[in-house]
Amino acid sequence: MLLHVADSMKFKVNTFTHILEGYKMADKMKAHGANASTFADWWAYKLEVMEAIPYNSALLTKMGVNTCINSDDAEMGRRLNQEAAKGIKYGGLTETEALKLATLNAAKALHIDDKVGSIKVGKIADLVLWTDNPLSIYAKADKTIIDGQIYFDREEDAKLRENIKKERARIINKLIAEKNKGGKVVKPSGRKRGLDHCDTIEGED
Repeated sequence: MLLHVADSMKFKVNTFTHILEGYKMADKMKAHGANASTFADWWAYKLEVMEAIPYNSALLTKMGVNTCINSDDAEMGRRLNQEAAKGIKYGGLTETEALKLATLNAAKALHIDDKVGSIKVGKIADLVLWTDNPLSIYAKADKTIIDGQIYFDREEDAKLRENIKKERARIINKLIAEKNKGGKVVKPSGRKRGLDHCDTIEGED
């Protein structure tokens, strides 16, 4: 319906997000020039995705629709590379096609592929170096580079963790010594940390 409205009113739909049943209209999306942003294999959790299938991203890709993998989940959002890998199992995408679901294709949908999305001279150096194939569940981030600067280094992180461990032990020993000298004991008050979602309002408890 929206494509019909867009064509009749002469405007373009840039991206259909959460288009879990996009495989049903992939040919029409291709003709219109719309991008697709979908979950890898979420299905049947509400009425409009009752017929979602894990082959969706592969079918859209093979139809020629620029397709990327998305997530509303704060935890899943940091491993979209593994979500994209499901396109290999469901639909037979190549490793390159699957990796593009979480990199170059998303940049194209946002119209920033001239800056990010692939490794190329002249682009912004936002990179993750992995310990294994980035599509593997065993891959761990070894280095994270943003604007050409290293923001995370696994070896450096291990050193920092060891320093934190030693500092924690020092503080605990100091507290125990104070208690043994008769110091006042105060029960710690923990703060429950929430998990933000797409509908979280800033400052909400």
